[in-house]
This record gives sequence, structure tokens and C-alpha cells, in this order.
Amino acid sequence: MRRIMHFLLPLLFLPVSAQRWTPFDRHAKQPTHEGSIRLVGDLPSSGRVEVYHDGQWGTVCDDGWDMAEAQVVCRQMGFPGAISVKPGGQYGEGSGPIWLDDMNCKGSESSLSECSFKGWGVSDCTHKEDAGVICETGKNITSNRQFSVDNSLGLSDDLGLLFDSGDGCDFNINVQDLSEEGELQFCVHRLILMIYPELNITNESRNLTLDVSQTCHPHVSAFLRYLYTRQIDVSITSAQCLHQLSFIFGVKTLMEDVGRVFTSLLPEDNTFRTQVSMYEYGVRTGDLVLQENVLQYLSWNCEFLINSPLWSTISFHMMDALLQRSDLVVEDEALLLEALERWIQDKSDEISSEQQASLLNHIRFLLIPVDKLYEMQFSSSVLHQNHEKLYLTGLLRGFQFNALPFSKIRNKMDNMSNDYLPRIYTADEWSVCFNDTTNNYSYNRNHYNYGQNNRIQSFSTRAHPSALYKDQRVQWQAQVFLSIQECYNYGVSCTSFPVARFLASGNQNRYTNTIRFNNRLILTCKNQNNVFHVQEFKNDMAVIPNNSSMGLPNPCPDDYSFRFVVRPVYI
Repeated sequence: MRRIMHFLLPLLFLPVSAQRWTPFDRHAKQPTHEGSIRLVGDLPSSGRVEVYHDGQWGTVCDDGWDMAEAQVVCRQMGFPGAISVKPGGQYGEGSGPIWLDDMNCKGSESSLSECSFKGWGVSDCTHKEDAGVICETGKNITSNRQFSVDNSLGLSDDLGLLFDSGDGCDFNINVQDLSEEGELQFCVHRLILMIYPELNITNESRNLTLDVSQTCHPHVSAFLRYLYTRQIDVSITSAQCLHQLSFIFGVKTLMEDVGRVFTSLLPEDNTFRTQVSMYEYGVRTGDLVLQENVLQYLSWNCEFLINSPLWSTISFHMMDALLQRSDLVVEDEALLLEALERWIQDKSDEISSEQQASLLNHIRFLLIPVDKLYEMQFSSSVLHQNHEKLYLTGLLRGFQFNALPFSKIRNKMDNMSNDYLPRIYTADEWSVCFNDTTNNYSYNRNHYNYGQNNRIQSFSTRAHPSALYKDQRVQWQAQVFLSIQECYNYGVSCTSFPVARFLASGNQNRYTNTIRFNNRLILTCKNQNNVFHVQEFKNDMAVIPNNSSMGLPNPCPDDYSFRFVVRPVYI
């Protein structure tokens, strides 16, 4: 694998699992209007549910996703009804906004947007929770509905045969590398190419010359065939070439699919060189899916990235994108501020004063512990010196947040809504870690084990990081179950293992009107010390995903640590 990585890194070559798309997808034929829905998957009757709102397609979170919601979707699509629901991103992760969350349908609504939900774009989910459905395909559809004849599977084969035979072709594609040592020629059909506006093909066009590296020549034929069929096999050796060709032709769907293939190598490079290069490559090619996958991985491993030599080399736009995220896994906000100051010092004259100020604005001073806020006002850091007014304003807001009830300052926080939202802080006062899932006895201060089983631990946290809650505690119990018998002993229904449970004692209820706990489970490889998955608890439970249900392959399925993190959020 190391030799593969050395070969791939210079090419910015990163694999992921590409999904197959049926040619001329069903939803592409339907008129697009506010509230339209579509299914993205291998078959017209099943897939990831996407909704059209405000001129953009987006996904639906699986919170509250059940058969009532599936029935509404399937009937809106023209099917008789629903067979089953598919939560948890089982049809792949979408891109763009997550439009709907906490769905609550009666089942009788004529469209999904008529159901109750949080509000357009209001969600605390990730695309790993994109909802899907499987619809019935019977013919007992009411006569007042419109029908779409879908012969795309058969048409796909016919078009592929047309490409293979070359019959009736009227357009030449000449493929050469920059040295012009090798050249290929393909005869294709101009009408097919006119679908892709990036190529600027007209009725008068007769040929097109592409400069493609010699190593990619063997993959051009398969790519051109994809333009006919919307089907292609992606391998480690073809992924980068297919991505580059997709970028040239403006085939964004394939580019994003191959971008997902790239991300399967993310956990393989502990130096972060591959990940940083992949992100920059994604920026150059405009691949938003690739950028998001890399940023998510770097966010989960932010503390490791901070301590690596690559930290001082990352670009301004990568730093800007990272600091805006709430899924950064770091000890606390103060550590993030210190890391930013060190990065600015290392960059010296490369970063303008305006860029420094914009990055400083992303620091969430409100969530820095008040004792550290007090010490910071006497610091002589580069950010304090260069942006004293902005720095002191952040400190003042932090002190106010720790001294005043949230209800008092809520109305003043409309323009800084992210400032009081926690990232994933792993300091001891907010988390507990299971490094060993055997039955050996262990003890840690403030974390108490039950008997000889260190997979059940109890600890306490403040109700909120604000100093107003310094004397108000919430008791937590963290558990990891490895067998049906263990689940049965605690009255828990489990279908796969391992599974984690994170419970708060009854005193949590006193905060239900002011604080919501969005707790997280972090899985870390013991042998590599990299975070490969972060998961939200649903109804106090978190089922550990396997390779088939994860966005990234599990690099250490039998040798990882569990960290339970408490995340209190004002509401």
C-alpha cells in the first residue's frame, strides 16, 4: 500500500466507491418546480430522496423517516405506494443542502413538502444520514397521474452497441499527449457530444482534439462509452484519468462519483500530504464532493493535523474552510486559536492583514473556558498585536456569554449564529474514552467503572460550558455492547455489534427547554491514531457501521477506541 501511495500522491490520485447511475435518470425527465422530488439510485423505483427548493436540489435527513414519509414520496413520484424505507445514506451521500429534517407525515399528504418538518435547510444532520425509499412498481396507479415510460436500461445497451460499432458516426475525437508521441482517434456521434455544453459542439463541428496524458489513453474509450450509456467501471488505475476527463467534458455527475472513489485512500496517509493535495485538486477542478469528503476527514483529525508538519503548509482557503466547520475534533477552542496563531506566524508575510482578521472571526471565543479567556487578555500573540480591537471584542463577547443568561443575549446573536455552537471538544471534562474493550479492570479520575467491566463507565459534566453552569452537573453513563446477551441484560434491542449507548440521568430533563445535547461517538484506530468515523447518537444509541454502510472503508474494524463526547447546545 505504501508503494501505491507513493505512486498516487504525485498524481493526486485518490479512490472511492463510485455508484452506478441509470442512463437518462427518471428524475431528469420530470418537470422541475418548487417541491419536486426525485430518487437517485440504480432503479427508477428506489434511491436517495432529493427535494427541489429555492432553485437547488437537496437531500432529506433520516431523522423521523418512516413508512408514512415513504408513502408520500412514492405516491408523489407516481408509484402505488412504498415497500420500505432506507435510512442512513444507504443509497450514497448526496451533495448540496439538506433541505428537510425531523419529517412528520400523516401519510395522506400529496407532496413531501406538505408534511411537518423543522424548516427549509434547518438540520443538524450530515449526508451520511440521507434518507431513501423503495417504492412499489405495480400498475394500479390512479388514472389522473402522469406516467413516464422508462426504457433506459434497454436504451443503455443499445447506445453502447452503437458506440462499439461506430455505425453512423459523424465526429472525430483525436486524443494526443502533450509530446504528441502517441495519438488515438475515435469516431463518435456529434448529437451525443452536443449534450455537453462545455465542449461547444455545434452542427458544423467535425472534430475535437484533446490533450490527455499518455497514461490516460487506455481509459478514453471507456469514458466516451459512458457518455452514451451512463455506465462505467472505476478502478484504482483509472480513477484519476476518468476524473480529469470528466472535468474536461463538464460531466459533473461522473466527476463527483469518481471523487468518492478518491476518498477511500484518505485513512491510508498519516502524514496528511495526500489529503491536502486532494483538497487542492478538488478546488482546481471544482469538485465540491471531493472537497467536502476531504474537509470532513481533516475536521475529524484536526488535532492530529495541527500537530503534523503539514499544518504550516496548508493554504488560506483550506484554513478558512476548516475554521467554519462545527465537526472539528479538538481538545477545546483555545487550542484551535493557538494553532491558528502558530500557522499565521509560520506563514509570515504570505497572509494579509485582512485574511488574518477573517480567520480570527471564525474563532468561537464564546466557547473558550472563562479562565483561559482571562489569561488571553494579557497575551502578546501575533493576532492580539495585529488585531487588538477585534481580539478584545472576541474576549468581551466571551465574558458576556459566560456571565449573562442565553435568553438575555439571544436576540443580539443573529449575525453570529455559529459562535455559540460547539465543535467536538474532547477535553477530559467533556468526554470519556474506551481504549480497551476487554473485561479488565481500570480506573480513571471522575470516570467510574461497574465491577470488572470497563465497557461501562459513569462520569459527569457541567450542563453547559458557560460559567453560569459551573455548579450544575449532568451524570452520564457510557456503554459498549459486544453481544446479544449483553444487550439483553440491559434491556436493549441490538441487531449488529458493536453498539454504543450514552445515557443521561434524570436531572438532564431540567434543561430540556434551554439546552439540547448533540452528543457524538468518535472511533479512532489504535495503531494509527486517526479518527475514521464520527457518529451522532440517535435515541441514546449509536450502531457502529461496517464497510458496506460507511462513507469511508473501516481501516481497523477490530482494533479501535471509542470516545463518547458531550455536546451541549443552547436552544
